[in-house]
Amino acid sequence: MKGLKYILTGLVFGVIMAKSEAISWYRIQEMFRFQAFHMYGIIGTAVILGVTAVALIKKFRLKDSKGNLITFQDKDKRWQRYLFGGMIFGLGWALTGACPGPMFVNIGYGYLAMIIVVIGALVGTYLYGLIKDKLPH
Repeated sequence: MKGLKYILTGLVFGVIMAKSEAISWYRIQEMFRFQAFHMYGIIGTAVILGVTAVALIKKFRLKDSKGNLITFQDKDKRWQRYLFGGMIFGLGWALTGACPGPMFVNIGYGYLAMIIVVIGALVGTYLYGLIKDKLPH
């Protein structure tokens, strides 16, 4: 019962992703081909909500569930690393038609070919963990 809130959050996330068509390979391809605004609208809404939530957390000095003050650390200012990482992420997103969250939603939706994508993502994450100390950060 302790993890029930996480299961319910995942279910709500999955339903929202499916109903908004954010898991649709066709919608993602439309976005990468600049043929439709649909996905840009979803992503833009998420960015606006995130910025608003962070601003409210900072303004009202909100605390987490354990009573600790929620703090934010400044990001690294070396933009090249974000550009390179974003290009890798975008390439994977364009090739597979899914980013990390919707990969699991697609499996739940019955697109079992996404299991291969999830395995690839897990293997890639594991390999990164093995070599991250050797990479320029």
